[in-house]
Amino acid sequence: MGCSNLPKILLLNLFGIGLFLSWYLPENHGFWFQIDSSIFHYFNAHLATNAAFLKLVAITNNRAFDGVSLMAMGLLFLYFFLKQDAAGKRRMIIIGVVMLLTAVLINQSGRLLPVQRPSPTLSFSDINRVTELSGIPTKDSSKDSFPGDHGLMLMIFAGFMLRYFTRWSFVIAVGYVIIFSLPRIMVGAHWFTDIYVGALSMACVGLSWWLLTPASDFVINGINRLIPGYKPPSR
Repeated sequence: MGCSNLPKILLLNLFGIGLFLSWYLPENHGFWFQIDSSIFHYFNAHLATNAAFLKLVAITNNRAFDGVSLMAMGLLFLYFFLKQDAAGKRRMIIIGVVMLLTAVLINQSGRLLPVQRPSPTLSFSDINRVTELSGIPTKDSSKDSFPGDHGLMLMIFAGFMLRYFTRWSFVIAVGYVIIFSLPRIMVGAHWFTDIYVGALSMACVGLSWWLLTPASDFVINGINRLIPGYKPPSR
């Protein structure tokens, strides 16, 4: 599989590295800063003028709301899990564990990037802070917001859905990326490019070598054989 997918891997790496460099190399991040600034100020201005919007942003950025995204991913995973026989369920549990380990490794790799970037709420003065306006504790700032770890986790989940399940589950998972990363952008805890440059570039490079080569299958099958109760598939 690795050789046949080499053009896809190289294309995804070229896209991911090119996307990152288009943001990293220009002074003050070039045209990306205007996009980032416009998106942040658009949402930030509405926080002070729209009470319903303020409440929505506050609730969706409270730590408890993170459980909703986990539940959404869990339900999609459960849909496929329940359709499996005993061997399939065993394999799916291992896929889930490997997916979590992959998320940790890629996320930690993102910390090696030569970027230290505070969130918009810490970069601009005279702005609205959701916690202060609403009284609801929220994650409305970050001293190091690049790349967006929350968005990266969602993208890794989407990648595994495409590799091991179905295209329609991948489409749903991409929807999760958009829906559950948007609150972080609206509250100002992340720049738009934290998610759609930083996280996306990391996902394209990291997942391409992991999921489009035999690497992930090798680890999943290896763990499966090591755990007691393994039964080789009948031929």
